[in-house]
Formats: sequence, structure tokens, C-alpha cells
Amino acid sequence: MGSASGLQRRRGAGTSSLAAFDDEDSLARTPKQVASSAQGGAGKGKQAARVEQHSGSGSVATIDVGTGHKLAYDPRDMDDADEERSCPRLTIMEEVLLLGLKDAQGYLSFWNDKLSYTLRGSILMELALRNRIAIMPGADQKRVEVADRLISVKNRKGTGEPLLDEALRHIQQGPPASVSEWMDLLSGETWNMMKLNMQLKQVRERLAKGLVEKGVLRTEKRNFLLFDMPTHPLSNTAVKDAVRRRVYALTTSRSIHPEALYKEDANNGPIDAPVTRALCMVCSAHCGNVLENVLQHLSSDSREEVEVHFDYIAEEFGQWPMAPTSSTGGLPPRGTTDAILARPVNVAAARMSFKNGRTSKLGVSVDELARHMLKEYDTAGRASAYEVIAAVLHVFIRMDSLI
Repeated sequence: MGSASGLQRRRGAGTSSLAAFDDEDSLARTPKQVASSAQGGAGKGKQAARVEQHSGSGSVATIDVGTGHKLAYDPRDMDDADEERSCPRLTIMEEVLLLGLKDAQGYLSFWNDKLSYTLRGSILMELALRNRIAIMPGADQKRVEVADRLISVKNRKGTGEPLLDEALRHIQQGPPASVSEWMDLLSGETWNMMKLNMQLKQVRERLAKGLVEKGVLRTEKRNFLLFDMPTHPLSNTAVKDAVRRRVYALTTSRSIHPEALYKEDANNGPIDAPVTRALCMVCSAHCGNVLENVLQHLSSDSREEVEVHFDYIAEEFGQWPMAPTSSTGGLPPRGTTDAILARPVNVAAARMSFKNGRTSKLGVSVDELARHMLKEYDTAGRASAYEVIAAVLHVFIRMDSLI
């Protein structure tokens, strides 16, 4: 563990067995002297054993009475640990990319012109689910389409994922812009030369390298005609099988079991909003033209039925309020202030869409999704995330006309 006088950093050091020092002189004493003085002062009250020294950077220095070792930890690490436990191992965009990669060859289809744009939308949904961005408040925001509402940074704290942190930094430093505008800017789809620096470059390659670091993929060289190019074949089949199971849970089943969606990541605690997160992933995969890779075992008619059904799902949840024709009344919950302030939808058109969409024999129903997402809306503390998700799905719906 190092020398007796060495300063050690531990994540989330406890305080029950720790004594501390509160002045510069105590830092100069040996650990044994500090420990003995702490033990000697224990009879005078509990305050002597709970004194800690806080630095200007926010870290806390304490003494381990049992070993005499100095300890230092950052209380903010505890918050990081809580977020790590509530988020799955893979982000939404990593799961979408993994579905698009060929297992043995390790590369994406050369003819997919939608995936890059879809991944930018997945980044915004992931930031929203992590409580980093939200739709800006204001009555003017409710008068425009949900995809045209401005977003702002809600929490500037980093996520530990380089792509997410880079996008968060651009949103924080850039001028106010809507969800659709940020998807264009992050994709480099702009004629404004002053905003080209906001583009996220080499997103697919960076996501693949991140999956290599997580042990899901490996890197190999493959010859394409005259060039050697890096490819990323699948290394851990269990991870991709888990992503496939989430896809099957929404595309081939009629009911959802939220606790089973991310069971491989729930060892340290439940995952926040599992149904909402799975819906974001499957809709992104569908709009990015990689969902069909997972449904090859189905007949062509069944695959087409799933595609049509998720066109309908994206339309229902790509508006605000979400799924207004469902039996639950949609999200936000009917009668709440958020629901009253939300822009009214065309109920007649929505009912016709609902009538056409519910005839599908494959895939979970809108009612089932809305029922579980309503519980997550109330309990997960991510109410602001759902409006961002609706905005991204709205852009996905009209993506054919944008690309």
C-alpha cells in the first residue's frame, strides 16, 4: 500500500474508522502520532475523530486510524460512482454502432448514408438521459415544433465518455440552437464556415475504438484493394447478444419486462429508465438502417412488418406530448402542468395513425411502452430528458427529406 508517510487516493473513503487533521502542524506529524492523538482525544467527544481537512480543489484528507496511512479522496467521485451504477456499460450510440458492424469482418456497410446522422441524434438522447441537457423553458418554446425548440446545458459535469463530453462542450460554448440545428452542426451539415468547428469528426471510428477499450471489439488490419484499413471484429459475443435481446424484446414480443432489459449491467444496482433507453436505441437503429441486421432470422414479410411498426412507434413518440392516443394519456401525464403547456396535437390524425399501427402482430404496443415509460418519467428524475428524446425522434422521422 506504499510507505507509511505516502499520501494515498481512494475512491469514496469511509469516515467511520477515520480520524483526521485540521491544521498544517498535523500534516507534518507522522501517521502514528496523528493516530495516537486522535485516539487520545476520543474520550473528549466524537468531534475529534471526525475532523477532516478540505483542500481548495474539493478533495478531503483524512487519517486511517487502523493503519496510520494518510488518505485523500474527492467527494465528487462518489457522485461519479452513483452515475456509473445507474448507466449501462454501453451508450446508446455504441449499441447502435455494434448492431451495424459485421461480426467477423468488423466494418459497416459502405452504402449506409443515414448512420452518421443518426449517431449524432443518439448522442443528444444519451446526454438528455444523463441529465446534461434539456429544452430551454419559456412560453415561446411551446409555440414551435418540438424539434425546433432550443436546448441548453443543464449540468456541465463531464460524463467520462469523450464524444459525449465534446458534444456537451460545443452546446455549452455555442449559441442557443434547436435540437435539429445541433444535429446538423454536430454532423457538419452547415453552410456557416464559422460553425464548422462544432462538427464531431470520425464518430464511427472513435466509437469503435471505445468499444475496443471496453473489450467488446478488437482491431485488425484488412486489405481493401490497394489499401490496408483497420477493422474491428467482434471480440465479446455476450455483449452483442445482450443488445440483440433488447431489440427482440421490443420488436418480436408483445410485453416488456424492464428488469430484464439490462440485467447484465444491473449487478451494482438498477439501470435508470431501461424501457426509455431501449426505445431510444431501437428507434435509432431503425432510422439508421441497421435494425434489419438483427432481424435476418425473420421472414421478409415479418421484417417489413417490424419496420412499419417502428415507423409508427417513432411517429407516436416523436411528438410532444408523447403517445397522446395511448390509454395512459401519454407523456407528460395527463392533467399535469407540463401536459397543459405542451403543444396540442392533431387528435384526428393521431387516432388514424393509432388505428393503423395497432394492427401489427409483431412488436410491443404503444400502450405497453407508454405505461412503462410513464413510471420511469415519474421516478427516474429525468422528466426534462423526454422532451429532448421526442425532438430527436421527430428529426429521425423527417430524416429522409433531410439527407
